[in-house]
Amino acid sequence: MLLFKKFREKRIDEIIERVNKKNIFGRYIMLLSGCLIVAFAFNLFFLRYNIVCFGVSGVSIVLAEFGIPPSTFIMITNIILLIISYFFLGVNDTKGQIVGSLIYPVFVSLTAYVTNMIDLGNLEMIVIAVLGGVLAGVGYGLIYKSGYGTGGTDIIGNMVVKYSKISMGNAMMFINISIIALGKLVFSWKTVMYAVVVAYLISMFTDKILLGISNSKAFYIVVDKSKDDIVRDFLTSLNGVGSTIIDAHGGYSNDKQTLILAVAPTKMYFLIKEGLKEIDKNIFYLVCDSYEVSSRGNKYE
Repeated sequence: MLLFKKFREKRIDEIIERVNKKNIFGRYIMLLSGCLIVAFAFNLFFLRYNIVCFGVSGVSIVLAEFGIPPSTFIMITNIILLIISYFFLGVNDTKGQIVGSLIYPVFVSLTAYVTNMIDLGNLEMIVIAVLGGVLAGVGYGLIYKSGYGTGGTDIIGNMVVKYSKISMGNAMMFINISIIALGKLVFSWKTVMYAVVVAYLISMFTDKILLGISNSKAFYIVVDKSKDDIVRDFLTSLNGVGSTIIDAHGGYSNDKQTLILAVAPTKMYFLIKEGLKEIDKNIFYLVCDSYEVSSRGNKYE
């Protein structure tokens, strides 16, 4: 058993290594582009208008009020966190953060010269928050899509997850809320509220860039054996709808049932939903966004 476990772990390491080596040049271009966009949004919107976005960048906005240059603080903090990550998280979890951690503060320093020459006039703060959140979200989406990172609070979140029972989502939420709340010590509640808007937009547009826009829906349909034929025939009759039949049984009743996984274009959502109700008004189904569908080597996004 021990030999089998070591073989499996080696096999998994080989898979991860092959994935990490795929299209390295293109991924680094994507990383650098994302860092440049985020740095530009940071200087033009967040730092200028004191919107404390999350992460080390958010802390740097607060400290900038006390004369500490943001790029210097971000660089020093990232280096310290990289060293901590090396000792507590290991080489593999650290090396993917190195380039982003070091290049991002450099871009923050360089883009400051450009953003200082841009006059946004008397734009409303809500417009500033929306523009900054969308632009930064696109940048972070490119960074995460590259498979690399920019260090910072991501390292802290990984450490919290490793040494506690807190999930990554909860860990990052707690860290980011704390940083946004830190802004209240220096700025007004109004500015903090705009920071919340920015945080939401960054999260939303990061997901859009990372996952794309869903053009398909995945239906998980649970139906009695006596009615699975009509459901299957109904789905098969629709163009562009694929389905897979799985034998199942009720978790409570233990009755034999059929689980049908069907993927359909979003525009057919209403037709399928109402058609299922016509077949059985008590039918159980679950619908999810499907961002990418792969079948026999073909991809449908």
